[in-house]
Amino acid sequence: MTILLTPRLQLVPFQDEHLTGLNAMNSDIDVMRHLGGRAESLAETQAGIDRVKARWQQWGYSWWSFFERSSGELVGAGCIQRLDPEHTAPLEIGWRLRQDRWGQGLASEAARRMARFAFDQLSTPSIVAVCAKGNLDSAQVMQRLGMRFRGIEPWRGEDAVYYEMTAQEWARSPARAKAMEEVVPEEPGEPGPTHRPA
Repeated sequence: MTILLTPRLQLVPFQDEHLTGLNAMNSDIDVMRHLGGRAESLAETQAGIDRVKARWQQWGYSWWSFFERSSGELVGAGCIQRLDPEHTAPLEIGWRLRQDRWGQGLASEAARRMARFAFDQLSTPSIVAVCAKGNLDSAQVMQRLGMRFRGIEPWRGEDAVYYEMTAQEWARSPARAKAMEEVVPEEPGEPGPTHRPA
């Protein structure tokens, strides 16, 4: 399983010890307003961790917890994941942040690193991102990443906003240039995650 680094974040594949931190975020109704609209129970968060761990084993990518490198705290989560079991649709990129970390550019920083992983390591031809029509903040992250508006399409029974980006678009995107400036040396033999369990 792949750990990713940015200047301010360490992205760690979901693990059981992330339960408390993930549930604290996913049970915040403001965080979940555009992600189902209700607080997640502890059991639901654990079930999500279990699903994600299986996907990492099967596919080699899925959801990461975002740990703030300065504090070691779990401050968000994000993914590169399949939209369909048959893998006929482009990979999806997504993110969410703890409410007290909104407005600091962390979602964009994580999104750049995850996009670089998808295009440079997985060699995916394209990615998509989906958000609720009212989720303007998330749409702005998609735009800053260089994604283009694809349209309003169904998502789990409701209309949602879709953005997309091809590998060619990523290659010439200012976001990719910034992502390359943000490369953090990952030394061989570096010990495992440096975060504190959340």
